[in-house]
Amino acid sequence: MSGIAEVIKSRISANSYDTERQLTDLQISDLIDLATHAPSAFNLQNWNFIAVRSTDAKARLLPLAYGQQKVVDSAVTFIVCGTLNPHQTLPAALKPTLEAGIIDQSIYDMWLGAAQGMYHNNPQLQRDEAIRSGSLAAMTLMLAAKGQGLVSAPMIGFDQAAVAAAFELNDSEIPVMLITVGYPGSANWPQKPRKAVSEVLRFV
Repeated sequence: MSGIAEVIKSRISANSYDTERQLTDLQISDLIDLATHAPSAFNLQNWNFIAVRSTDAKARLLPLAYGQQKVVDSAVTFIVCGTLNPHQTLPAALKPTLEAGIIDQSIYDMWLGAAQGMYHNNPQLQRDEAIRSGSLAAMTLMLAAKGQGLVSAPMIGFDQAAVAAAFELNDSEIPVMLITVGYPGSANWPQKPRKAVSEVLRFV
């Protein structure tokens, strides 16, 4: 089995963490560096991450995550945010791709025009795109964690509005999900069985 296949097939959603082991600033930064290699439409990169790891910040997050203890026990909980108004941030996000010669000026201009037409005055599509991008980044983050010997868990059980207020998200940031990350504790389940491919795949 290839390395990436092993990472995918052995990843679990953890509820048990080793509370004695923490992550360094560099480890956290490395995880986010890998997460930002996730795909996004037009290479929008319309995401932000908040690393909740101090005792005070964890205490603030705990009731907003409905008392789920793993936000305290894990080394860090990431608030993964998708961002709105991607047509406004795309010029700067896409400029390095132009400067690297990966795309030319005509493609750059075409993508900016397409994004403007798609997202301007379309708040529903902006929100959909923010959630798509945030979700792709969150999955990449979890695979990155597994690849570094860590465990993680995605969490949708939290008060979005309260988290946004408590952690001072701006109006363009949508908290898509929480991702707890840390070293494994002793009480995690193995990966749960998946449906057979024949149940979920159709050839046409």
